[in-house]
Amino acid sequence: MATFQAGRHAVKRASANSLLELLERVGYLVRGALYAVMGLLALGIALKVTGGQTTDLSGSLVFLVSNPLGKLVLVVVAIGLAAYSLWGFTRALYDPLHRGRGVGGYAARLGFVTSAVSYAAIVFFALQILLGSAGSSGDSTRKTIATILTHPGGGWLTAIIGLVAIVVGLGQFLEAYRATFKEDLKGAEMSASESDIAIGLGRFGMFARGVIFLVIGWFLVQAGLHHDAGQVQGFGGAFLFLLGQPFGRVVLGIIALGFVALGLHSFACARWIRLMGNSA
Repeated sequence: MATFQAGRHAVKRASANSLLELLERVGYLVRGALYAVMGLLALGIALKVTGGQTTDLSGSLVFLVSNPLGKLVLVVVAIGLAAYSLWGFTRALYDPLHRGRGVGGYAARLGFVTSAVSYAAIVFFALQILLGSAGSSGDSTRKTIATILTHPGGGWLTAIIGLVAIVVGLGQFLEAYRATFKEDLKGAEMSASESDIAIGLGRFGMFARGVIFLVIGWFLVQAGLHHDAGQVQGFGGAFLFLLGQPFGRVVLGIIALGFVALGLHSFACARWIRLMGNSA
């Protein structure tokens, strides 16, 4: 037991390393860029701007690296998001942001783990691009669910995943309302206007993400019940679904701006988020 505790403390000290914390802040910048690109591309459709499209985070990465400095961008993305993924696991294990041990706290920790795994997958995709072995950047959600549906019980599992996505979406609405994330920021280092802007961006962004998760969850439930992967919609499909609704361009424009706001909030986190070294 003593050996385990010693190892735990050693890992915790390593997580507070200044270089690692710098890379984690780079991760927040990369995450912000991916969300901002996703929102701006969707906004292009809402505004009928040539070149507008809908995509997910992996698609945003492909867009970011489609320039002469693409390999350098890929290296920065891989390093930054690897550190951010590690930070997700650190938040889940050590609770440096003080989410607590209640139901809400453990739900938050589960969310941190899910986030860490998701961004680790993007790191893997970035490495595949670097090595020239990446496949299509199409809808990764549909590909994953299509694989699940090939197994016995895949329909029910898909429906359950959809219900989880819906719960996550509702949780995003609650987080947008309560803005508990403001406690994660180093408020003493922020002016009143900086704090208000960062919190406002976070609320707007989480509301927008909540809407998209509800849409994705609904389609996942339908895909599971009908055992039809063709009904699955990822981020890009969810944006297009909103476009097809009454006042679709207005709705899509608002949600797209919300994703841009989420990206800007992540930029603010890169500057002011409390990490292991200042989480007391």
